[in-house]
Amino acid sequence: MIANREALAATPARDAALACIEAGIEAAHPRTVVREQVVLDGEALRIGNEKYDLSVYDEVVVIGGGKAAAQVAVALESVLGDRIARGAVVTNDPEETTTVDVLPGDHPVPSKEGVESTRRVRRLADSADEETLVFAVVTGGASALLPAPADGISLADLQGATRDLLDAGANIDEINAVRKHCSALKGGQLARAAAPATVVGLLFSDVVGDDPGVIGSGPTAPDGTSFEDALAVLDRYGVESAVRDRLERGASGELSETPDEDDHVFDRVTNHVLANGFTALDAAREVADERGYEAMILSSRVRGEARESAATHVAVAEEVRETGNPLVPPAILLSGGETTVAVRGAGEGGPNLEFALGSLLELDAGITVASVDTDGRDGSTDAAGALVDDETAVEGGEEALRENDAHPFLDSVGALVETGPTGTNVNDLRVLVVERRD
Repeated sequence: MIANREALAATPARDAALACIEAGIEAAHPRTVVREQVVLDGEALRIGNEKYDLSVYDEVVVIGGGKAAAQVAVALESVLGDRIARGAVVTNDPEETTTVDVLPGDHPVPSKEGVESTRRVRRLADSADEETLVFAVVTGGASALLPAPADGISLADLQGATRDLLDAGANIDEINAVRKHCSALKGGQLARAAAPATVVGLLFSDVVGDDPGVIGSGPTAPDGTSFEDALAVLDRYGVESAVRDRLERGASGELSETPDEDDHVFDRVTNHVLANGFTALDAAREVADERGYEAMILSSRVRGEARESAATHVAVAEEVRETGNPLVPPAILLSGGETTVAVRGAGEGGPNLEFALGSLLELDAGITVASVDTDGRDGSTDAAGALVDDETAVEGGEEALRENDAHPFLDSVGALVETGPTGTNVNDLRVLVVERRD
């Protein structure tokens, strides 16, 4: 899974950190998750605690999108076989499928190609009727990969607003509030298009809290945000965008709101969160235990500035090493969630690379830090993240951090973790290995 594992695993601590990363990514992969949680017995399909009698439906359709959408489609085909009549998912990580069409899209900034692909998904949803069972696949990245600009909004408008909010350091909830109100699909509007079909949302969460209304901007979930909320996000970050006119019209009551929890379009909709950041962390903890480390999941909900979060994580690791609190070393600390980067410089990087670089500048001896995005691409880079310890060169690191230029610096010191696309996406996975004092 980690292409440069041999080069990185120079110490037992580094090897343990990489093993935790590999276990976490594998545990959250759709092939693992669907095999465990989507079970077919004759015509009875069990998903979590819900059962569906396939014999009562005229056809089964698979639609959706996200970085791991093709992997989910493959896994569903392995379970349901020719029971799937048709389908289409949009992704930037394609896989070969039998029945479900895999369509191209782009992330993190939506593209014209993604718009065309999303129109095909929308047509499938529109064609569903009361006798149709629709599996709606929503994984991390679906917000950008399923762009369906609302009336009066161009793709360029959507691209610009997304890029400006990302650069300003807006979190995913804030960005999605804007996206939902500039879309014809997000914020429950895919469920609206598919009604009165039975819709089963299969969600792989890459957001803190696993709110179905936030995952992929909630195409199959009630929207708890409003036009006013979306407008407030632009104001908060000082973003002037062409989408403002639509948001202002909506806030004044000129446009219909996205469907909320009382809307009848959700009467036959059930959403299942099949995997999330804790799925990966729990598997990583098991590996740590097997290797003889005391292990603790600090949180699956870490958010905020990556560099600031790095300093806090290192401080906890130092406490473990110096005092044995809250764990006695050798120990492994784990966390997940989604940190952000407020872009101040003109460099190349991402939240996990910036976390690793920020950690490197704080590190004492005996602490190893690895931080990756579980989809295998941190930000817009070709690296999953990075692994550092007190042997990693630091000269030039402060300037790189100041310029948000973590990727080239960490590349130059041989710290990048390279996986390529992993086929899953449950956001960040961080591992801190703390060795005992001599």
